[in-house]
Amino acid sequence: MPDPDQGSLFGEEPASEAGEPLATAAASRAHQPLAARMRPRRLSEVVGQEHLLRPGSLLPRLVEQNRFGSLIFYGPPGSGKTSIAEAIANETRSRFVRINAVMSNVAEMREILAAARRRPEAGTLLFIDELHRFNKSQQDLLLPDVEEGTIRLIGATTHNPGFYVNPPLLSRSHLFRLEPLAPEAIAGVLARALQDPERGLGGHRVTAEPAILASLAVLCDGDLRRALNALEVVALSLPEGAAITATELETFARERRVRYDADEDEHYDTISAFIKSCRGGDPDAALYWLAKMLAGGEDPRFIARRLVILASEDVGLADPQALPLAVAAHHAVDFIGLPEAELTLAHATLYIATAPKSNSATLAIGEAKRALAEKPVQAIPPALRSKSGQANKRAGQGKGYLYSHDYPEAISPHQVYLDPPLKLYAPRGAGAEAAIGERLARWRLLRAGGPAQVQK
Repeated sequence: MPDPDQGSLFGEEPASEAGEPLATAAASRAHQPLAARMRPRRLSEVVGQEHLLRPGSLLPRLVEQNRFGSLIFYGPPGSGKTSIAEAIANETRSRFVRINAVMSNVAEMREILAAARRRPEAGTLLFIDELHRFNKSQQDLLLPDVEEGTIRLIGATTHNPGFYVNPPLLSRSHLFRLEPLAPEAIAGVLARALQDPERGLGGHRVTAEPAILASLAVLCDGDLRRALNALEVVALSLPEGAAITATELETFARERRVRYDADEDEHYDTISAFIKSCRGGDPDAALYWLAKMLAGGEDPRFIARRLVILASEDVGLADPQALPLAVAAHHAVDFIGLPEAELTLAHATLYIATAPKSNSATLAIGEAKRALAEKPVQAIPPALRSKSGQANKRAGQGKGYLYSHDYPEAISPHQVYLDPPLKLYAPRGAGAEAAIGERLARWRLLRAGGPAQVQK
């Protein structure tokens, strides 16, 4: 393990992170991946994230004045979390100690924190990559030194900090969310990397047309590290002076994997987009997000369950056939399996996305629950109570009940089902529910003893 007292001071070339001589450090950098060599040295060199880094915004002001406390950077892979942390350490000339939460442990953490206490003048900046991997006790270990200012923590995570970072630590940190980089920003970095003789691939004299770099940037889904790694592999596979063509990109495109996680932000964000596209009546968007989930390895049964929920929550009585169709799709997915189940999911998705929509069932059950919670629980009217058994009959239960089928349209006049009555269900005018609204209006008239209400 490197000496925790050594750390690294960015901007001082005579020593590297482990304190080796300059020549050794330079050789070590030459063997680093292209993505590591091309990391920006200052915040002004960071591409993208304009919402965080534009001049005059909060983060650059804090760094310029060196008055920031602990920071947490939250965003997808390759969006610049580590790059920004290193640029901050460089600009503030802080003692930079970097660990990865996957490989670190409590013993290493205690040594680092003890070293920071011995050297308060150095201004230790502790960067923890994949902070969400630390458990509660490991995160709690940081609290006293973060509170006292012994260290300034920069945590990087691809997970929502609200779920994975302890509230006390989160409350003592500024949270900054990073977004996937735009393809234009990635293509610009790729072009510089091809030309840069010091940190990039300039020595190989490999070229690429702007359209090729733009295509590679698009294939990398906002992940700059992935794009640089791909560029390095392709460039080094070619002879010096060669040009990268569409042929070289074909292999990468065939092996491309959609960025998707099993039970984390990408999972929840994509299913959210799918649900909202179905609800909003956009079948093209719904199919796109469905395809992304399937390409990312999502459990098809999970998607099918969401379609069943959508059928009641958002289609409802506007098209009563949506629910049995969604349930049938769920059963079909379960016994067919992939890849054929993709067709069933597409079928159900298109049906629900293009069906008329009504959330009246969702609102009605909500109103019923609210009535139970906020008002006295109603007694069951005697006429509606069970009259089974001699005791119930002697008590007069069920007496006065008007049998609906004895009346036109099976609506008995003046029958009380709730006392006082409540208005919980409000039919919408979409699809089949428009007819339901008309039917209920007529029934209200009949129940009140209006015209045509004649006992058989």
